[in-house]
Amino acid sequence: MVQKYRVDVDYYGALGISSEASQAQVKQAYRKLAKQLHPDSKYESSHDKIAAVNLAYEVLGDVGQRRAYDNERRLIAEDNASERANRAASSQAVYKKRRASNGNETTIEQWMRSVFNPTDRLIGKILKPLKAEIRVLSADPFDDELMAAFQAYLEVCRESLEKAQAKFKSMPNPPGVASGAANLYYCLNQLEDGIEEIERFTYTYDDSYLHTGQELFRISAGLRKEAKAEIKAVL
Repeated sequence: MVQKYRVDVDYYGALGISSEASQAQVKQAYRKLAKQLHPDSKYESSHDKIAAVNLAYEVLGDVGQRRAYDNERRLIAEDNASERANRAASSQAVYKKRRASNGNETTIEQWMRSVFNPTDRLIGKILKPLKAEIRVLSADPFDDELMAAFQAYLEVCRESLEKAQAKFKSMPNPPGVASGAANLYYCLNQLEDGIEEIERFTYTYDDSYLHTGQELFRISAGLRKEAKAEIKAVL
């Protein structure tokens, strides 16, 4: 059997169906799209869209190709999850080591002014626009201009994250805010993973990456909220 598929392409998304769809549903979705994209139809179409739909059906319409494609994507997803878990464990170890060094040399007021407040503002710059950016892109993810604008937002996210990480590392936290600082640290880690997942979506069009990224952003927002509450309690 000659392999026709690319693992980094979401053929389910191209046909607008779930990965749980039956072979009959795959065929039905393809026929519907083929009719819509026909040159004589009222819908706008392009050679690229037609080619993407045809290739998706060639892969998913073939039971053997579909099974191999699904298996490879599952393995990649498991590898990504394992990589995130390993990175989180490594980050925790680094944080604990950092927390133990020179924490008592910084006052809470200094740390709030120089570390927490600017880091929190940068986190907000990443989290706040996400829903609106996704809403705009959802009008047509295959539109080049919409995708370019979304990628520009992600670039701003990446720049803001790097600045936030540098701010957080610039001064050791006082022992009195250790718990809040830990949540802020883990918040930054979740954001980094979330941005990576959403960036994968922009070049694979695989909705699973987008959904994972949104979930990581949601977890990050929760950690940020906990950090604020814990720090506020000691002020």
